[in-house]
Amino acid sequence: MTAMLDPDQLRTFVAIAETGSFTRAAEVVHKTQSAVSMQMKRLEERVGRPVFMRDGRASRLTEDGERLLDFARRIVKLNLEAVLSFADAALSGRVCLGVPDDYADRYLPDIMARFSRTHPSVELTVLCEPSSELVQHIAAGTIDLAIITATEITARNAHVIRRERLLWVSSARHSVHLETPVPLALGRTTCQWRDIAVSRLAGAGRSHRILYTSPNSGAVAAAVLAGLAVSVFPESALRTGMRVLGSADGYPPLPPCDIGLLRNRHEPSLLADALAQHIVQGLDNLTDAEAAQ
Repeated sequence: MTAMLDPDQLRTFVAIAETGSFTRAAEVVHKTQSAVSMQMKRLEERVGRPVFMRDGRASRLTEDGERLLDFARRIVKLNLEAVLSFADAALSGRVCLGVPDDYADRYLPDIMARFSRTHPSVELTVLCEPSSELVQHIAAGTIDLAIITATEITARNAHVIRRERLLWVSSARHSVHLETPVPLALGRTTCQWRDIAVSRLAGAGRSHRILYTSPNSGAVAAAVLAGLAVSVFPESALRTGMRVLGSADGYPPLPPCDIGLLRNRHEPSLLADALAQHIVQGLDNLTDAEAAQ
């Protein structure tokens, strides 16, 4: 009889594939590194082929590992859905989600509506703060989940679920983008998009000055729509009245914006799992794109 795959081993396998490290995966699945290594040894014995190769300190998937990853993700997801389908009626309590206001207007209404329909007895608390502060809340264990802009630092523990274009924007009714130096409305000094905008303009030889600074995207958008400044926004955060600027306008290309889901690993719960499932279903635009390649 063919041996069945162990869902717990597959969950650990997915964690290693997503973090690139046995050590970081051990933190994600709440196991010791030796337990993770033993699980992967048994998984390789079960499939009869190596699924990892060492690449310095990182762990890379073999060709067979890449093939197994697709099955593993589906099995783990289906297993969670099965558990949640029987737990829905009994789920109650409170779950806290953090999200930057850059994404709140676009994504929160759908997430909240669907989650409320399937879990009417659960109290959902939403905290809107910049990604850097939400990362600190997750580390402190004060919130359950956070939708964040995934950077080289935050993406280490975040599950990247969406990729969007990052765009230069100005007012559609004004010509502030033609001014020299370019007036900018950006986030605080800790904002990655601020660093990107400034460095890209400097690289293109365009003089600029930061005219407005705010951690609130609504305040930044107000400066843009009033025709006072140019800014950068992810595609999902564009607002009526904004004009997208490109190379023809003298604005250099920007890197894509990765959106990730960060979870509180200190206190995992079925409530957080249920909300995470709704978030991934609502935001994910990478799974289908990867499958099509």
